[in-house]
Amino acid sequence: MTSSIHTNSIPSAVDVNNLKQAPKLEGVLPVFFHRWSPRSFADREVNPAMLAKVFEAARWAASSFNEQPWRFFVGVRGSSTWQKIFESLQEFNQSWTKSAPVLMVNAAHLKFTHNGAPNRVALYDLGAATSYMTLQASALGLATHQMAGFDTEKARRSLGIPQDYVMGAAIALGYQGEPSALPNEKLIQQEVSPRSRRPLEEFVLAEWGVPAKLS
Repeated sequence: MTSSIHTNSIPSAVDVNNLKQAPKLEGVLPVFFHRWSPRSFADREVNPAMLAKVFEAARWAASSFNEQPWRFFVGVRGSSTWQKIFESLQEFNQSWTKSAPVLMVNAAHLKFTHNGAPNRVALYDLGAATSYMTLQASALGLATHQMAGFDTEKARRSLGIPQDYVMGAAIALGYQGEPSALPNEKLIQQEVSPRSRRPLEEFVLAEWGVPAKLS
């Protein structure tokens, strides 16, 4: 690794995980503050039973007409599915996902099965299921990192995904690894930087430009 950061000055995975924790708010489930998106993954496989629990959570997400339009294509390291997903990723994402024990892409069916009508909220429902999945993963001590940076058509072709499904995101899943294992300084800096979020008044609105009154 060519970096001006000295290895002994890079925070440990435990230190970074503590740094990334959001300020707790009484009454809000702790898992929402605990979840974040590392890029360094430990050389540790994920038990299939753990994966089943992660997707069981996704299964119970709400969806329009209970359509459940989501599909998750999941590859464990060493499988052809993992390799196909990896090869669809942009080079930047390949540089760090090569250590991830699980790679996946998701997609959503664009039509309702009960009448064939367009489902304009298919991608919205896919996002809900994915959020459930990532939160359950975090509750189990797993880490996830979602990515827009992949060749959707290459993934579609290699995985045989029909054209009436809209592609969502690629996702890496595993156990958080040491920041020092990342291949370059830019990635390390991103890994060890604090998180930030917009204040509520910027996105919880009574009308455009007018914050809703929450207290």
